[in-house]
Amino acid sequence: MRFMLTFCLLTLSSMVQAEDKFITIASTTSTQNSGLYDYLLPQFTADTGIGVRVVAVGTGQAIKIAKNGDADVLLVHHRPSEDAFVENGYGIERRDVMYNDFVIVGPKGKASFESLENALTTFASTEDYAFVSRGDDSGTHKRERELWATFNLSPQGKWYREIGAGMGAALNMSASIDAYTMSDRGTWLSFGNKGQLGIIIQGDDILFNPYGIILVNPEKHPHVKISMARQFSDWIVSDKAQSIIGAFSVNGMQLFCPNANPEDNINVVCPSSIPRTD
Repeated sequence: MRFMLTFCLLTLSSMVQAEDKFITIASTTSTQNSGLYDYLLPQFTADTGIGVRVVAVGTGQAIKIAKNGDADVLLVHHRPSEDAFVENGYGIERRDVMYNDFVIVGPKGKASFESLENALTTFASTEDYAFVSRGDDSGTHKRERELWATFNLSPQGKWYREIGAGMGAALNMSASIDAYTMSDRGTWLSFGNKGQLGIIIQGDDILFNPYGIILVNPEKHPHVKISMARQFSDWIVSDKAQSIIGAFSVNGMQLFCPNANPEDNINVVCPSSIPRTD
């Protein structure tokens, strides 16, 4: 009887430990919706035995989740917000992981623009072209607002439609009303309902879109699983994980370029349309 009781307690203890061996990542919708995590994370679990739970939201919301201590790791794509997160003591050990770029998409054949500045200026000055903005405090939305400001433009009026939703919703609306929008390349390439939409503007250095990983500071939140979180951070910048990221594609198109160790990634060919800004 005593043996059986001891056996049951040991079994229960092992089950609890197994169930607890996971980390939570607060991350962006672009990494999740592109399919990258489904491709990448099972390999991390196979290598380490650590499970990963992803909370995929806009960058602004992901940062709030991490600030509250409801995640162990933050992986997002808005460098000013990432730097502020670390500088304010919420995060430690930020590292580059990968990059792609933003693209302006819109109805094919409707208009042609000489440059990003020309396109945005035309949208704002003529009000003849509808533009759909995510309006959700995501990394994409933050960067879009910064681009308008870069060219001293203030988008407002019926032509500018903030929908407070994700990239998929913004692309769906753009397809349905022949509007323009800004998307990260990964989501655009993996998006199925393109309709008559196509890439209108790409390749400008200002559209560079880097992703970074940050550990939630255990001094702020002692309950975070810092040891396992650091294992993940070390793994995702390893040669193995970086090669997996570089190999990930949709319909033969590469979605992300590894960027943790640029000098070690010289054999990874990234599309020439994706600007690289180190």
